[in-house]
Amino acid sequence: MFDEICPSEVVPFRIGDKWAGMIIRCLEHGPRRFSELRIPLRTITAKVLTQSLRTLERDGLILRHVHTTPVQRVEYDLTPLGRSILEPLAAMCAWTEDHWDELLDAREA
Repeated sequence: MFDEICPSEVVPFRIGDKWAGMIIRCLEHGPRRFSELRIPLRTITAKVLTQSLRTLERDGLILRHVHTTPVQRVEYDLTPLGRSILEPLAAMCAWTEDHWDELLDAREA
């Protein structure tokens, strides 16, 4: 899913926007800072990542934590609502993997 050769736009399921599902998967194992999210999501621009994070926060799927001591830093984490989408998202990823060739053939046709 995070590999450059994986054309994630082929995946027919989107939660919010093109990047939302990938961001949710990145937060699956705990909070991450903005710069930490940019590593697996290396092809996303900072502007689009910011927009996607704001949308996910607005929709109640992630929380933005601002830590002010000793230096200000921001972390993003899944809410219980966001965690509840992990299982359906895993099922969608498994389905896509099972039907990858068919999806690519359909796109090329």
